[in-house]
Amino acid sequence: MDKDFQYTISYGKARVPVYRVYAQPLQDIPAIPESAFTGKENILFAAEIDIEVFGNNFLPAYVQGDNRNVVATDSMKNFILRQAVTFEGATLESFLLQLGQEFLHTYPQMERLSLSGREIAFTPASVPQSNAPFNAPFNAPFNAPFNAPFNTPFNGSKFSDSNVLFSRSHNDYTTATIDFTRENGEAVITGQRSGRVGLQLFKVTGSSFTSFVRDGYTTLPERSDRPLFIYLDLYWKYNHPDDLHAHYIPAEQVHDVVQTVFHEFVSESIQHLVHEMGQRLLLRFPQMSEISFDAQNRTRDPMGTSEQDERIKVYSDPFSAYGNIKLTIQRSQQAS
Repeated sequence: MDKDFQYTISYGKARVPVYRVYAQPLQDIPAIPESAFTGKENILFAAEIDIEVFGNNFLPAYVQGDNRNVVATDSMKNFILRQAVTFEGATLESFLLQLGQEFLHTYPQMERLSLSGREIAFTPASVPQSNAPFNAPFNAPFNAPFNAPFNTPFNGSKFSDSNVLFSRSHNDYTTATIDFTRENGEAVITGQRSGRVGLQLFKVTGSSFTSFVRDGYTTLPERSDRPLFIYLDLYWKYNHPDDLHAHYIPAEQVHDVVQTVFHEFVSESIQHLVHEMGQRLLLRFPQMSEISFDAQNRTRDPMGTSEQDERIKVYSDPFSAYGNIKLTIQRSQQAS
C-alpha cells in the first residue's frame, strides 16, 4: 500500500425506491395547537434511500483492484428492499435506524455509513362513502360507481379518504439522514438530521419590507404591505438519539407550525419571519436541539391594481435571481 498518501474514500447506492404497503401505523402522536396531525395509517409507505459507506477496508479495491471486501452496490439495493419487508416501524427515521444496524451487523468490513431517505409522498384519493362491500359485477357499465346501479341518482353522498387508492403528491416532503459508526461491535449513531423540504407558501397580505439600506444601487421600493412568496426547506436535530423513538417529531406537525406562524405573524422581512418560526418550533418541541431554515424570496412583481377595489392586484414572475436567507437556531447548553 502506498504510504506517501492519505485517502478518504466512500461509495454507495443512491435513490433506491421503496414502496412498502401496510406498514405499521403511526399512532399516539401528542397533539399541538397548530396542527390536526396526530398520526397516519401508513397504508403506503414510500421513500427513496441513499447509502454511503466509509472505511479504509475498501482501499485495496481502489489501489490494487482487489474487490474481496467490496459489497456490490446492487447488493446494497437488494438489502434495502428486503429490509423493507421486515420493517416494523412507522417513520422514515426508524427505517434508517433498522438499515444502519443491519448493514453494520451483516458486513463487518463497513466501518461507518450514512443513510438518507426522502419521502415519496402520496395522499389518499377522496371517494364517495359507501357501506357496501368493495366489489362490482364483471359486466357493470364502464362508468358506473361500484355497488350502485347505473342509473342511481346523486344523493349528496359524503366523501372520505380511500384506503386502497393514493395520488402522488409533488408538494413538500419529509427527509432524514442518520450517520452510524461501529463501537465494540455495535452500531452507534454519530449524527442525525430530519427535515421538511420543498415548501412553497404565498401570503397575499400581512408582510412588509421597509427601512433597509438605500444608496445609489437601490431600485427596490419600500413596501409596507406586500404579497410574500417563499420557498422553504427546514431541518432539525434532536437533543439525544433516543428521542427519535421516545419523543418523535412528526414532519407534518413541523410543516403545520410553520404555516400557522406565517399565517398569523406580520413580518418585517423573511429574516424576521424565519426567526419567529424557529422560536415557535423550539417552544413547541423541547426535544428539538436545533432548527435550520433555508428560504428563498420568490415574491412576484406587481403589474396592475383594480381601480374599483385596491385589494385586487395582478402579479407576475420577477427577474430570475432570488434572495436567499438562512438561519440556524441552537439551544444553549443552559437551556437544554
